[in-house]
Amino acid sequence: MLSRLLSSVSKTAKFNTLTRLYRKYSTVVNPNNAYDVVIVGGGVAGTALACSIASNPLLKDQRIALIEAMDLTNTLQWSPQQDIYSNRTVSLTPGSMAFLKRIGATHHLSPGRANPYTDMQVWDGVTGARIHFDATSLNPHDASNDVESRNTIAYMIENTHLQHALLKRLEQCRAEGAQVDILQRARVSTIEKEPMSDTDDGLDLSDWPVVHLENKTKLHARLLIGADGINSPVRKFACIESLGWDYDAHGVVATLKLDSLDHQTAWQRFLPTGPIAMLPMGEGYASMVWSTKPHLAKLLKTISEEDFVQLVNAAFRLSHVDLDYFYKQLDNDKAFPSLASEVAWRDDVINKSTNEILPPKVVQIQQASRASFPLKLRNSERYISDRVALVGDAAHTTHPLAGQGLNQGLLDVESLTNVLVQGTLEGQDIGNINLLRGYASDRYIRNIVMISACDKMHRLFGTDAAPIAWLRSFGLSTLNNLDSVKSEIMKYAMGVEYTGATSSSSQ
Repeated sequence: MLSRLLSSVSKTAKFNTLTRLYRKYSTVVNPNNAYDVVIVGGGVAGTALACSIASNPLLKDQRIALIEAMDLTNTLQWSPQQDIYSNRTVSLTPGSMAFLKRIGATHHLSPGRANPYTDMQVWDGVTGARIHFDATSLNPHDASNDVESRNTIAYMIENTHLQHALLKRLEQCRAEGAQVDILQRARVSTIEKEPMSDTDDGLDLSDWPVVHLENKTKLHARLLIGADGINSPVRKFACIESLGWDYDAHGVVATLKLDSLDHQTAWQRFLPTGPIAMLPMGEGYASMVWSTKPHLAKLLKTISEEDFVQLVNAAFRLSHVDLDYFYKQLDNDKAFPSLASEVAWRDDVINKSTNEILPPKVVQIQQASRASFPLKLRNSERYISDRVALVGDAAHTTHPLAGQGLNQGLLDVESLTNVLVQGTLEGQDIGNINLLRGYASDRYIRNIVMISACDKMHRLFGTDAAPIAWLRSFGLSTLNNLDSVKSEIMKYAMGVEYTGATSSSSQ
């Protein structure tokens, strides 16, 4: 799409004239505190947006401010340590990875620390019905021209590693002339609009949002971006409601060491109390996300590391009845003489009577890697207001069972960048709500579809009621035999069904 737009400006002189007209309109009076784009939130989504704008040749003249309350020094200086992985990880789809490549961030990823996996085993912890996803079964023309991406379901990467790569790319863009100011350790105190008279250049700033920081700095924003999380101050300033609910569940995360070096398969089992997933990080390590009831999450964080390892193994191998028994015993402080032997003999009995494909066994938990967080579903009633746009968790959050939260945020970033490119080419004010509607119409329904799908899956598998268990078991078994349908599901989840890349890919 972008190539077609560029081709319509056939003469260099015409394009230069258009650019000069746009820059005249966008000229700011006080370069010390007025910006074309102010991004509140220096996490992955906010930093990716700053990179996406700064690396785009049509947007490089935009003056950008990236505001982050935390100190980014450690993230910028991050380097991988052998056999030590952060417990905060993300599963990036090939579509997301392709976008990061287009904006130049993948060049700054450390080799071997973005682990691709091609295979995923998902099964019902009550009925045993399962579905197997294998990316290598996709036809070459159905996915990507890149062989690795075509054969990859997702890439496991630590949050800190990803943010480090984006910050390094942002530094590179600044060295190449991009006008980006990074304001770290800067907390927003208020956001408001201040009445102003016309400037000497005849530019009226009266409707520009003004961001006040706790250090008394004041920033005027032609376009204000909220990438500031679920409790977004930018969203509150724009008077946008966040709709949704809190799940009666917490996600427990940990870094696990396995008894196998297999790093190509992801495992997910749905239990009545919530799903547990083991996602390969490479070199015999895996990232675990166990969604469960709050009281069980508390138990999982407080028991010994040895007992925790045994419960994780039990969650993938034993019946939910066995797990309930273990929970009650541990919750009542009735310590087992040896939980390991208790799990082992039950596992041995089951393995003699079934030929189920099971994940590697956990042999150790990385020290101090256990943590938990409450699970929520949120979607803003709208993603834009005049001179305001929301991306990532500020706009929407979903259940982590499909690993799509950050991927949806990166799709937001790419879509918004494309809209800003369109506005720049047409000489529009990039903060005008009429331009921003293109972003909202592109992302709103797509995000709702993903949020709804994750919510329905959570509810469907969150019960052991016999009729529902039988129906979902029948559905899983049937779906597992429909290769064409599985392929479509994989393509959508992998981000190759839609990436928002139509215009950016033609730059």
